[in-house]
Amino acid sequence: MRHATIVEVALRRDGLIFVGGLTLVCVSAWVWLLLGAGMDMSAVEMTDMAGMDGWLMRPAEWSLAYATLMFSMWWIMMIAMMLPSAAPMLLTVIHMMRKQARTGSSVVHAGAFASGYLVMWGLFSFVATALQWLLEHAALMSPMLEITNVWLGAGILIAAGAWQFTPMKAKCLHHCRNPMVYLIAKWRSGRWGAFRMGLGHGAYCLGCCWFLMALLFFGGVMNLYWIVALTVFVILEKTIPLGHWLGKASGASLVACGLVVLYAPV
Repeated sequence: MRHATIVEVALRRDGLIFVGGLTLVCVSAWVWLLLGAGMDMSAVEMTDMAGMDGWLMRPAEWSLAYATLMFSMWWIMMIAMMLPSAAPMLLTVIHMMRKQARTGSSVVHAGAFASGYLVMWGLFSFVATALQWLLEHAALMSPMLEITNVWLGAGILIAAGAWQFTPMKAKCLHHCRNPMVYLIAKWRSGRWGAFRMGLGHGAYCLGCCWFLMALLFFGGVMNLYWIVALTVFVILEKTIPLGHWLGKASGASLVACGLVVLYAPV
């Protein structure tokens, strides 16, 4: 009995340590975004200039260094936006390790799981960076990192809204909303197993949210209003009881907004 109590206390302590570390990572990511993610102006300044022609800024000259900067901007933005919504899953990992009474391994396994999850969003960030380069190269994105083509902007809104009604979206959201179900079905032992589970969960999360993240191209990649709104929406969709219906309502709203953008008089 005494041994079991010691194990439980140790695992609870590990859980608190992990939550503290998770909070520190999220706060650091948000602070870095607010400071401008390594760019010449802060996110607050870019948000204030949203919708302007961007005549004060020259188009970016892409190089390996600039591409690396854009990739880091996207990846840390994804960490800031997506890691909070993954907190229930990570805490469930620690809980399951606690059930197995494996002292000292719960934080390590949760960390490995989180690493796999973030690697998957790193892959998304790589694709997003490449897409940003293509859009800027085709003069479809302003120096303020906003889509300038009405048809493309409307298409992003409509596609993001339509995705909310697809079976793939429903399947991915189901796994994101039910951490215990996912872990029971996909459980793998060891640190490498936890990393692979994190990759798998990241894939489901990516399938659930990738079109929503594409909305950043429409609203402005560094527009704080869009970043905060999408972050809050993702958390609510994954955690509240009516999250599934919230997703449906948002889908209809996005399609409607896309049609307004497309057909509204100039």
